[in-house]
Amino acid sequence: MRREVKYGLIGGSVALVAGVVGGFTLFGGSDESPQEVRSADAKSGENGTKVATGPLSAKEVQTTSREFLTAWQSGDAAKAAGLTDDPAKCKSALEGLAKQARFSKVTLTPGAPTGGKVPYTVAAQIDYKGAKSAYSYRTSATVERDKATGKPQIAWQPTMMHPGLAKGDQLRTGEAEAPPIKAVDRKGAALTPEAHPALAGVLDSLRDKYGDKTDGKPGVELFIHRAKSAKPADQLPDKTLKVLSKGTPGTLKTTLDAGMQSAAERAVKGKKSASVAAVKPSTGEILALANSPEKGFNLATQGSLAPGSTMKVVTAAMLMDKGMTSPGKSHPCPKYVTVGGWKFQNLNKSEIKNGTFAQSFAASCNNAFISQAKDLSDDDLTKEARDVFGIGLNWQTGIPTFDGAVPVQSDAQMAASLIGQGGVRMNPLNVATLSATVRAGSFHQPYIVSPSLDHRTLAKAPRTMKPSTLSGLRSLMKLTATSGTAAEAMSGVSGDVGAKTGSAEVDGQKKPNAWFTAYRDDLAAAAVVPASGHGGSNAGPVVRALLTAG
Repeated sequence: MRREVKYGLIGGSVALVAGVVGGFTLFGGSDESPQEVRSADAKSGENGTKVATGPLSAKEVQTTSREFLTAWQSGDAAKAAGLTDDPAKCKSALEGLAKQARFSKVTLTPGAPTGGKVPYTVAAQIDYKGAKSAYSYRTSATVERDKATGKPQIAWQPTMMHPGLAKGDQLRTGEAEAPPIKAVDRKGAALTPEAHPALAGVLDSLRDKYGDKTDGKPGVELFIHRAKSAKPADQLPDKTLKVLSKGTPGTLKTTLDAGMQSAAERAVKGKKSASVAAVKPSTGEILALANSPEKGFNLATQGSLAPGSTMKVVTAAMLMDKGMTSPGKSHPCPKYVTVGGWKFQNLNKSEIKNGTFAQSFAASCNNAFISQAKDLSDDDLTKEARDVFGIGLNWQTGIPTFDGAVPVQSDAQMAASLIGQGGVRMNPLNVATLSATVRAGSFHQPYIVSPSLDHRTLAKAPRTMKPSTLSGLRSLMKLTATSGTAAEAMSGVSGDVGAKTGSAEVDGQKKPNAWFTAYRDDLAAAAVVPASGHGGSNAGPVVRALLTAG
């Protein structure tokens, strides 16, 4: 039954003396010889002057970085900034350390340079309205040659001020912008980053958004205030670096289920990369989110990957809604199909000559879907995904999410999108919602905090599937779960079940991304295990673990 993908297209000179001055540790002696200095390359500048070119000497790196750090430590922001390639930004950032981060008594201790990179330790006292604390960290600066003048200068980067800073971020000390939270699951069980490391970023986002809506009181902290992202899905939460005085946590109830969350974390643990999401179909409540690795990017809600053949849930609904097929209708899957000048081939050149649509769906035979492209408008799939399954609508989940994308495409790209390739992009939360929509009969926007807390409006899909389409789609997913490509992973799972596998090919990968989505009664889940192979055998066990835990 494993006819799933091959999504294939066939087509057309004084040494420095070590010492300590005012808490500032100077660099050690230079290994550079006078001959090395004299042999530096040069080019002619304006008025015939010679401009140095080529790699910087060790002396140039040491001297420039020493002058920069000395000026910074002495409080001369203008002088320090003048040694960089962006004086305005550097001066503003250095002044911000005193005014916003409340740094005083700054001591800078450089380490041994590596090429043009100079590491150093920043030690300071933080003082905010009587709350004081020592704070130190390591970071670095890079010395480069100015191409116009030939002079060495510091290459400005926000990380020079602190390694956790990105463009537009700021270090701030003061009353936290939101109180700490005590997040609890749907039954009142505490959710902590210690017990659930995969939720650390989610909990930070929840504190940012809802901390001031609890009964908590903020403390005094040094924190990174994140720059506002152009896309909500990319927004990072503020990060606490140092607590000067603790606040009082406020209780925040979430839709998560602690037991299922633990099951999700166990299911992805040990995998180089994996992600899973679970939702309650009848309401849209998010029950679990987990990623491997635990720290870093939240692929489960913010990822943007081709979903492969799990997209056939949407494609099948569209074809049946348009009256183009039905489960029992003859619907062969040929070895080859040509669309827009591109020739699509099934994996191993397999085919289903006289099969029904149900057989092609259960076997996930690509060309049964691609062959329908000639009878579709370019925007048909986009409309079905958005208007019925809610993909691409503006979801208000309570945390940053990417809400899926099914762009309008034409010719071969439109054909590829029918099997979840082309420009189609989703994450496990999106794909879990596909299954949830089939199980519930209509789209329920996922959410992790009740909309009643902040009176936000949840996204609503403009229409539902025709009754015959819904019953047909449920029968297709049940057949897939019991005797199709998902049967191995779903073996022994009782209740009202349905499933769909997916394998999405990515350029440069030897193995495709494995996808799996399924529902069991009022629980739906989806997982992706990148670069692992077949969806049923790689992502299937991850989803099964949640279905049986629930």
